[in-house]
Amino acid sequence: MPDKACPDCNRIVEEGNTCPICKNNDLTTAWNGMIIIYDADQSEIAEEADISTPGKYAVRVKG
Repeated sequence: MPDKACPDCNRIVEEGNTCPICKNNDLTTAWNGMIIIYDADQSEIAEEADISTPGKYAVRVKG
């Protein structure tokens, strides 16, 4: 089963049907690219993408 992404915060959800960050349950499989954030406080990419929680995020989510 392909991973799903949240159209609100771009978080990639590997299990379940609810985003652990924003609690959205309208996930989609239409996403491209991946950013993995290990330490959101020390990451310039996380700051630029407005990501405050470590995890996997889609670069682009359609839907």
